[in-house]
Amino acid sequence: MMKNGVKKIALLTGGGDCPGLNAVIRAVTRTAILKYDVEVIGYKFGYKGLYNNDFMPLTLKTVSGIQHMGGTILYSSNKDNLFDYTVEEDGVEVKKDVSDVAVENMKKENIDVLVVIGGDGTLTSARDFARKGVKVIGVPKTIDNDLASTDVTFGFNSALNVAVDALDRLHTTAASHHRIMLLEVMGRNAGWIGLESGIAGSADVILIPEIPYDINKIVDKVREREEEGKLFSIIVVAEGAKPLGGNVVVNKVVKDSPDPIRLGGIGNKLAYDLEQLIKNHEIRCTVLGHIQRGGMTSTFDRILSTRYGVEAVEMINNNKFGNMVCLTGRKMSYEHLENVIGATKVVNPNGEIVEAAKAIGICFGD
Repeated sequence: MMKNGVKKIALLTGGGDCPGLNAVIRAVTRTAILKYDVEVIGYKFGYKGLYNNDFMPLTLKTVSGIQHMGGTILYSSNKDNLFDYTVEEDGVEVKKDVSDVAVENMKKENIDVLVVIGGDGTLTSARDFARKGVKVIGVPKTIDNDLASTDVTFGFNSALNVAVDALDRLHTTAASHHRIMLLEVMGRNAGWIGLESGIAGSADVILIPEIPYDINKIVDKVREREEEGKLFSIIVVAEGAKPLGGNVVVNKVVKDSPDPIRLGGIGNKLAYDLEQLIKNHEIRCTVLGHIQRGGMTSTFDRILSTRYGVEAVEMINNNKFGNMVCLTGRKMSYEHLENVIGATKVVNPNGEIVEAAKAIGICFGD
């Protein structure tokens, strides 16, 4: 039993899916049951399930064999902010604060603590529920690795592995045909996936949001390689990259989403722009897109997710409510939800990793 008398925990996963979610669910469930004899349930489809009181029991059997699996057995949604939720009244859709319905649902099910696994948007609602008196523990999730309060988010390493595997494959076809191959990766306004996959995948050019690029510098890099007898080039471009004085490329706007701007398309735009300046190479672009979110969870992320899940339960036992689990250095820690919302961690253009990449000859278009 927990020393504070907690008897029942609820989980939910919100936002985009991410490798490692199931490993966190498994770790929370197994720790709560095996160590503290606490009951666990999971709300389906994120906050929508909390509003509809749609949940499933989480038992040792339920979470058996899911650690390696991508996605989430609880499903997810990134459009359901219960503090600004779309409901129908008299045949008309209106936005309302329905968070009290969620609170009543938790009371009805005798939920003592809500563990929220998600990124900035999902954790913003977690903070808002904490302000209403709900006992909340946050667990950070994003493949973008852009949450400022934790050194690494689970899912990032898995996405990185997918990008590096793609680069390894693109190298062989680029070399065979003397082509310029572009790989567009995710990350929104943070360049971590682009930066680290580009270094690990032996890219010649890395373009990230934090360093606006001059296309002529990219052309110069291609020409420099030609003079060295290297008749192909590999370019990694993050979806949030933009030219000097220019803007990001927006794929579409999803009006009913808390994060309506969907980036995407910079890879194909850059390929077209380069074709106007480089006439002796074929240029091809590959867009990884949601492939980075799917598939097996990496070994690193399985371990990190397990540590996050176990620490979340220990925080419950120690009354550390209203906080988010963090990784600081090699140790698990926590930060108050009030301090983690809206604090984005981006690549330092003058930081050690960028300088290391430049030292080995990688061009950033600057």
